[in-house]
Amino acid sequence: MPLDPQAAALLELLAQGGSPPIREQTVEQARRGAYGFVDLFGPPEEIGRVEHRFIPGPTADIPIRIYRPDSAAGESAPCLVYFHGSGFVISNIGIFDAPSRALANRTRCVVVAVNYQKAPEHKFPGPFDDAYAATCWVSDHAVELGIDPARLAVIGDSAGGTLAAAVCIKARDEFGPSITSQILVHAPSQFGVETESMIANATGLLLESDDMAWFAGHYFANLEDAAHPYASPMLAESLAGLPPALVATAEYDPLRDDGDAYAQRLRSDGVPVTYICYPGMIHAFYGMNRRLDAAEDLFQKASEHVWRHFSTDASNRE
Repeated sequence: MPLDPQAAALLELLAQGGSPPIREQTVEQARRGAYGFVDLFGPPEEIGRVEHRFIPGPTADIPIRIYRPDSAAGESAPCLVYFHGSGFVISNIGIFDAPSRALANRTRCVVVAVNYQKAPEHKFPGPFDDAYAATCWVSDHAVELGIDPARLAVIGDSAGGTLAAAVCIKARDEFGPSITSQILVHAPSQFGVETESMIANATGLLLESDDMAWFAGHYFANLEDAAHPYASPMLAESLAGLPPALVATAEYDPLRDDGDAYAQRLRSDGVPVTYICYPGMIHAFYGMNRRLDAAEDLFQKASEHVWRHFSTDASNRE
């Protein structure tokens, strides 16, 4: 279908800012520019409570924010560990405050947003190691946090979606936290592969295909790192035994085919998958529910997905 009118209006608004493509910016410029998303996300919703904490990480303390809606005020609430989009280089949990509040309110879950370290200062596997360590910490401190470790899910958008997928793989391989489901939103699943959607949606749609090389160049020290399954989950030997997945993509996203291929691979390896490609949408629509109806719909779909798979008995997974 044609570009969604709401997405077209968003692109027109961004064009008025006159910023050059990410690949033509320095890291510092790109990081400053990311704060523009605060206005795009709109005013943050009221929520029961937000707590700021630092938790131990592999190389440094990790900042987290714990969002607790009034609907999850009990002593054993379900929990979502959230990894924000960043290209592994830019952005932080402060920028994604409004989406995190909305996610918690819509899903009726405690949301723990993780401010993993960024490249190029911390190349792969640094951000992933932080993401996995934070997930383990949340599971290990469930009683202290007032959450149910048997109802723990992960969610991430863009680079955060890659981290969420990889966290599930390592948790399976190392008998780590019990993760009931995963939600992966317009996430890259394999680096260095030119897909049809990268060619068709190469320019003019917020994320441009050539920007991916800029992000990868900062994130990876070498090609071998980019081929690691924790960096490119599609390259894992097997995806069998991973948690049920909701995979969401956007029609006009260079990464659309990444998500589609990962969903197919999960399904072929026996993992229950719900796949949604939002027609007319662009990359980074996640969290823009004040502007884009598709973003609000995704929050609702995420809520349905996690509650369908939450269970105190892992054998009840679909």
